[in-house]
Amino acid sequence: MRLDQISDVIIVGGGNAALCAALAASETGATVTLLEKAPEHLRGGNSYFTGGLFRFAYDGINDIIDLIPSITASEQECIDVGTYPYGQFYEDVMRVTEGLSDPTLIQQLTSNSYPTMKWLSERGQKWILAYGRQAFKIDGVMKFWGGLIVEAVGGGQGLSDRCFDLAKRAGVGILYQTKATSLIQNNTGRIIGVTTKDDNGYRDIGTNAVILACGGFESNAEMRTRYLGPGWELAKVRGTQFNTGDGIRMALDIGAMSYGHWSGCHSVAWDLNAPPYGDRNIADLFQKHSYPFGIIVNVKGERFVDEGADFRNYTYAKYGKEILNQPQRVAFQIFDDKTKHLLRDEYHIPQTSVIKAQTVEDLADGLGIGKEGLIETVRTFNQAINEKTFDPTILDGKGTSGIHPPKSNWALPIDKPPYLGYAVTCGITFTFGGLKINNRAQVLDTEENPLPGLYAAGELIGGLFYNNYPGGAGLMSGSVFGKIAGYSAGQDIMQFLNRTI
Repeated sequence: MRLDQISDVIIVGGGNAALCAALAASETGATVTLLEKAPEHLRGGNSYFTGGLFRFAYDGINDIIDLIPSITASEQECIDVGTYPYGQFYEDVMRVTEGLSDPTLIQQLTSNSYPTMKWLSERGQKWILAYGRQAFKIDGVMKFWGGLIVEAVGGGQGLSDRCFDLAKRAGVGILYQTKATSLIQNNTGRIIGVTTKDDNGYRDIGTNAVILACGGFESNAEMRTRYLGPGWELAKVRGTQFNTGDGIRMALDIGAMSYGHWSGCHSVAWDLNAPPYGDRNIADLFQKHSYPFGIIVNVKGERFVDEGADFRNYTYAKYGKEILNQPQRVAFQIFDDKTKHLLRDEYHIPQTSVIKAQTVEDLADGLGIGKEGLIETVRTFNQAINEKTFDPTILDGKGTSGIHPPKSNWALPIDKPPYLGYAVTCGITFTFGGLKINNRAQVLDTEENPLPGLYAAGELIGGLFYNNYPGGAGLMSGSVFGKIAGYSAGQDIMQFLNRTI
């Protein structure tokens, strides 16, 4: 077979993981081409639609200043970033995934998190503190919480645009509207090319290595229903419409091992009237994640989750599924005047589906909730709250007793008008099932041997997350394993070419 050889490494995908892989591979001296399925104006994968927050281990303010040197001495006096040790990061992942995550992968993720942030910074990525999402003012000091305190300048869009700029400067070639459809092997099993499809039809492209970094199958309604279960075809997709499981399918077709939580995904409370796929202008602001400071009810007016079970970072990615299971796939987040100042930025955009009312009865009418059910829920909830002190920066134990489900923390009575009600549904972010890799990001076959010349990074890696995940770990894992995959592929190619000269 004669193939058009265009570069040493081909990367399939156009999000954070793919771009980090491209940067790393180019640093080994390999030539790199990135295949982006989307047209240029829709590029960026799911990364574009994120808030741009990264979860990483750090020892204190000096580590943060190394990433954000613009923090002034006077600003340092007004902030408390705390610490987030590697062990805590590891524990948080294992706790929220019920101990199911692959320990080797999570150790790689946590131990490489801060070095990867430094690596990105040194290459030109810019960061800011997440004041609008992860901080509360306590005694005049902005206290950051939940181990998630830094975001890319410009959020997901800024992250994506900056990474594309860095890739271009590094000499990475980018082919837009070019879909990879299958992997090509020689008679030894080594990857030697990719079949692609663009406006001109199909083309076989030669290469020495392929890195798959093109996301999961969340935008494929058939695969969602097959693997996640009935009803998932009706979920809204938070991000790109181009993540349809292509990379996973191509690898499985040549004998790659499937791995991870194939019936699990990251899904959140998402505005009821959001479009079917992500809106590039609104990005992640259709999410509604301040529910720990209110209550969540269904159309019957009944609560169905513990809104204060943990910091929202550790519950939001699994509560979308709970909403999908409710009647009409809808829920309502309810707050009163005492907590409206705690609501995150996303609650204040004009596109929000919200009702404001002076009475609980009028709120129920405006939202279409069963009136008697909501009145009874609010009454019993208010009566069940203990006398502990409310503190949004800690697990304050201000909860309820005698009702089900309980609210474990941050329980305040719903009793001060005006009342606010936000209508939400399930928005799926990414899927958890995917491919098995080793510690060099090589894709493994069903006998757990590396498939020569094939690597993977990003949301199509299986084994990272089960049932749930800690916020910001997705972008961080994309960068960590993208970097590993890029260096591994580039280094292997250089050795391979040296042997064949």
